[in-house]
Amino acid sequence: MSERLAVGVIGVGHLGSIHAEKYAERSDVTLVGVHDANPARAAEIAARHGAIAARDLDDLLGRVAAVSIAVPVAEHEAVGLRALDAKRHVLMEKPLADSLEAGERLAAAARTAGVVLQVGHIERFNPVVRELRHLVAAPRFVECHRLAPFAGRGADTDVIFDVMIHDLDLLACLVDDEVVSIDGVGVPILSGNVDIANVRLRFSRGCVANVTASRVSLKRERKLRIFQPDTYVSMDFDARSALVARRDAGAVLARGGPVDMSAIHVETREFTGEDPLAAEIDAFIAAIRGGTSSAAVTAEDALGALRLASRIRASLEVPDLPPERS
Repeated sequence: MSERLAVGVIGVGHLGSIHAEKYAERSDVTLVGVHDANPARAAEIAARHGAIAARDLDDLLGRVAAVSIAVPVAEHEAVGLRALDAKRHVLMEKPLADSLEAGERLAAAARTAGVVLQVGHIERFNPVVRELRHLVAAPRFVECHRLAPFAGRGADTDVIFDVMIHDLDLLACLVDDEVVSIDGVGVPILSGNVDIANVRLRFSRGCVANVTASRVSLKRERKLRIFQPDTYVSMDFDARSALVARRDAGAVLARGGPVDMSAIHVETREFTGEDPLAAEIDAFIAAIRGGTSSAAVTAEDALGALRLASRIRASLEVPDLPPERS
């Protein structure tokens, strides 16, 4: 059996504490310690898993070979560069950074250090997405809805980088084409940044994607629908289910008349029992053991999502905030 890998977690709020839990459950790694801007929170999570609560970041980096970083996105670059400059492998929560330029500096630092920099685009590890890749070949229209009630987390950036970026990353995988036009609007509701946005993307080969992201909704929804010439797919990421409607390959479409509906087959598929974050960490550990070229979600993948998110942010039509009442 391979030697146990010494790991740590930087930032043990909601997401970071789950990273710590997943590492502590593994038999091939040792959760050595955690670090957080709130020492009491670090002590609580460390005690839960028999690890140390490092008050100094460099102290933690000196004890481990790899870290998960789950600090606020505005701190990704500074914290990430310290870890990469120390030649530590990094699993960075999404987005890679709060700007494309910062993301590029992190990617360059990882290349210089010769270490793994994997980015936490967790939907890639959702079993629903794995199925989606087998079903989608020539998408013509894609509709994404990613909605959630306001939780306070991620409010240091806008909903494009905080929420929509999940679907932007998925679109890059599914459509694999250049975005040639962007038309969208965003509205600040509860924070100083855009909290809800809708964007229409047109790709060079004709596919159109309508993408809605909100962190101020009354209900939670994570759905993606794809239309292509012979298939309609509706994915529910939270329920981990897919509805697939297919037309028989031999069915003939006649102008002026519908296809016989007996040629349409509808099925529902369920995906249960898999843990996307555990799968993401599996991939991170495998990449460390297998070499930097084997990362499941590379810095270059994450930069692609950041480039599109940056274009959307720059083009977004944002209504003026109403004046404050005296």
